[in-house]
Amino acid sequence: MSKSPFLNELKQYFRLRGYSLRTEQTYLYWIRYFIRFHGLRHPKELGPDEVVSFLNFLANDQNVAVNTQKIVLNALAFLYNQFLNQPLGDLGFTHATKPRTLPIVIDTHEVKQILNQLDIRDNLIFSLLFGSGLRISECLRLRLKDFNFSSGSLTVRDGKGGKDRVTILAPKLRPTIEQQFQKAIRIQQEDNLKGVGPSLPGALSRKYRNGYRQPAWMFLFPSTTLCKHPDTGILCRHHLHQSVARKALAKALVKAGLSHKRINCHTFRHSFATELLKAGRDIRTVQELLGHSDVATTQIYTHVIGQHFAGTASPLDFL
Repeated sequence: MSKSPFLNELKQYFRLRGYSLRTEQTYLYWIRYFIRFHGLRHPKELGPDEVVSFLNFLANDQNVAVNTQKIVLNALAFLYNQFLNQPLGDLGFTHATKPRTLPIVIDTHEVKQILNQLDIRDNLIFSLLFGSGLRISECLRLRLKDFNFSSGSLTVRDGKGGKDRVTILAPKLRPTIEQQFQKAIRIQQEDNLKGVGPSLPGALSRKYRNGYRQPAWMFLFPSTTLCKHPDTGILCRHHLHQSVARKALAKALVKAGLSHKRINCHTFRHSFATELLKAGRDIRTVQELLGHSDVATTQIYTHVIGQHFAGTASPLDFL
């Protein structure tokens, strides 16, 4: 925990309201930065003017991206509007604007080239990203109970915005997933002999005291080491860190001769969306599978494939 009583209290507030650990860490980072920027003055002594000056500093002096500006504003709005109960009101701050950039995608041939360079576990990770449209964080958090082979689907728990959703699961992955199931269960059984198991969300670890012994709660991609749970301090096994997947991808790109392209883990999710749209799938269906709250976010992919609406064909084709 932090040495600052104020930040410790803020952490407890986050956890009491069920914010994800990633959101908590991101918001705390920018709140600390804000406090340091203003000479370690307590946020209660500061207000809208200081918030605007900090945002302008980040935009003009640090050249932070537009999305980063939005995250900072959300963090400070949370601090003042909710935690301190000192509403900021209308700040009159305008985000920097930049031309829309289209997401980078790869075709099925390039996906296959990359997958061929990965070992079984990492191949499965990137196959799920491309085959189910997952974010890397969502993929690595998958537990054995999230898979439904009979319906060909998997459930994404606590995705972006704290939402659950169901997406498609490629039947061809079943043998590899079941093989990974067995590896994960063996690790869990070995951990159980030591009185430890997979990490559970704080509230669930109290509700299901023996949950760490149940295979359903085991991560599909468990970490190679044990660690202390960030909420409870209990020794447990978390899932693989995202850096493991990123390093594996970087090596695979070199072997596949694709290191010149700007390909990252999220590229596979982008490519999932564009492939579905190219196949004529309804944009609302793609929106639901991706977990977008606004269809406008999904529509960016129609521009990637050169069509304003998915499935739109040239009138010349009808002659």
